[in-house]
Amino acid sequence: MLIISPALSIDEAELDERFVRASGPGGQNVNKLSSAVQLRFDLAGSRSLPSAVKQRAARLAGRRLTREGVVVIIAQRFRTQERNRVDARERLAAILRQAADPQPIRRPTRVPAAAKRQRLDEKKRRAERKAQRGAPPPDAE
Repeated sequence: MLIISPALSIDEAELDERFVRASGPGGQNVNKLSSAVQLRFDLAGSRSLPSAVKQRAARLAGRRLTREGVVVIIAQRFRTQERNRVDARERLAAILRQAADPQPIRRPTRVPAAAKRQRLDEKKRRAERKAQRGAPPPDAE
């Protein structure tokens, strides 16, 4: 089981791991061993997640989500297969953990009347100051 939160977990059968050759560091083993991990999770077909969590996770996954609704995470940060495997699972769990925590709806607050009055008074003072900078009016004599 991949535990996301105390109330949410994913069955191991829903995760598909493939091991591929990684680019980057690896020394003499880089062309011989498949140390990178490609973790695939069928988000659209998952029975472990509620639909609201699936929708938020799809938004959070971004370009890691395929057209079929599968989240693909490639982990090749480390030189060992096991550490990359743990890294991929942690990254998937982080996406799902963030999706499981709904953002509160923001309700905009009203601007206080005193703040409006202060803004308009300052605007009036600034206009008067700028009006005084102009050329003096012609004499009417």
